[in-house]
Amino acid sequence: MPDLPSLALSFAAGVVGGAMNALAGGGTFATLPALIALGLPANTANATSNVALLPGAAASAWTFRGELGPLGGVPVAMLAGITFAGAIAGSLLLVWTPTATFDLLIPWLLLFAFLVIAFGKRAAAWLHARAAIGPRSLVAAQAMLGVYGGYFGGGVGLITTAIYGLLAGIAPRALFAPRTLMLAIANAAAACVFVAVGMVAWAACLPMLVGAVIGGWAGAHLGLRLPAGAVRAWTLLVTAVTTGVFFWRAYG
Repeated sequence: MPDLPSLALSFAAGVVGGAMNALAGGGTFATLPALIALGLPANTANATSNVALLPGAAASAWTFRGELGPLGGVPVAMLAGITFAGAIAGSLLLVWTPTATFDLLIPWLLLFAFLVIAFGKRAAAWLHARAAIGPRSLVAAQAMLGVYGGYFGGGVGLITTAIYGLLAGIAPRALFAPRTLMLAIANAAAACVFVAVGMVAWAACLPMLVGAVIGGWAGAHLGLRLPAGAVRAWTLLVTAVTTGVFFWRAYG
């Protein structure tokens, strides 16, 4: 039976992670360190974080369901199937990755996600002015996004936005629906694997899941009041500090 401080930390990290996902993405940067601080192995912590954040992703996808349609000439159902298969492969890869190896990989995955958060929109705008992704390229990119989402998932929403931003003629607002659906599908597919192999630490997951639902609701309402610059600054601060701590933990 977890003690009260552990439950409180798990719940609080869920609130912060859910709010971050609702505001700008990057909720893993709040939940993963907390779970590792509670003593979970890195790969178990990542699997637990995935399951804890799943309801928020599913709720977001349901909210935007009426806006779904073909993306870049590819049916949403096809992209969904590709995402599911990719996420299954990515989650199995995580299951097979030794904890010691994942400990060394995490800082680099976090750094990659941080760079996407910091420069993803600018890079997408630069590429959007010079190129457009065709259906075949989109299918290949979606497969890689599915694998990444199942294996780690940190910053995958922002990475997805950046890639979808290459599609000519699609306004950023129109990307919300397909992006949130693909994130929910990747999370759900990975959760199926993690639960099946017993990789989820439920004692930490359940309070975090409740916190994430509350944080997602509060974050959505807070986002209506906070300036975009403040949200971005907070997200970058959390991701930068978390990335630095994990580099110190792995290589310090």
